[in-house]
Amino acid sequence: MGRGRVQLKRIENKINRQVTFSKRRAGLLKKAHEISVLCDAEVALIVFSHKGKLFEYSTDSCMEKILERYERYSYAERQLVATESQPQGNWSMEYNRLKAKVDLLQKNHRHYMGEDLDSLSLKELQNLEQQLDTAIKHIRSKKRKEKAIQEQNAMLAKQIKEREKTVAQAQQSQWGQHQQQLGLNTSTSFLLPQPPHPCLNIGGTYQEEATDQVRRNELDLTLEPIYTCHLGYFAA
Repeated sequence: MGRGRVQLKRIENKINRQVTFSKRRAGLLKKAHEISVLCDAEVALIVFSHKGKLFEYSTDSCMEKILERYERYSYAERQLVATESQPQGNWSMEYNRLKAKVDLLQKNHRHYMGEDLDSLSLKELQNLEQQLDTAIKHIRSKKRKEKAIQEQNAMLAKQIKEREKTVAQAQQSQWGQHQQQLGLNTSTSFLLPQPPHPCLNIGGTYQEEATDQVRRNELDLTLEPIYTCHLGYFAA
């Protein structure tokens, strides 16, 4: 005879219930992993024990992404079937959805800060480590890029200062050469022979005329007695 159907009901014995829970939980996690690998499906499994301890499984896409996808699909379906006569129910569902999302974000934040890690499985810890490692690599890459940009800016600023200094020195040298050329031209103009001053020529001509006048006066004085004598002779 075949085995009869076992009636499902709560196991009253605590020890038997705990043992059964451990066995069935391990089998359930195994089946979830098998269906995700064999069928290439995204699987998210969440189990709370009677003491409130969390056990979960998710594929490589991580639990948060699967839950967000589930929330989008379920919310879209609820919007399609919702009627205008149930606005209060829609607001209640939206509130519950947002509250669950906030709780999830707070939980992830605690995990990133290294808190409440006892409830995580080995695979969840590995996923968390991978996420943190990826974030660290991204931050280090960004820091390297910023450092390279700062070094490039410093080098460009240095080149600009050196160029300004070179231009200032060249302008100063040109100004010095210009001043030196002006001084040379001034010295040369003083060394050139000066033309005779017009006043000196006028003075020389006047002196020559005065000398000629004196000579003429002396000649007149010499000739005057002779002229007198001759006049006297004729008078006698």
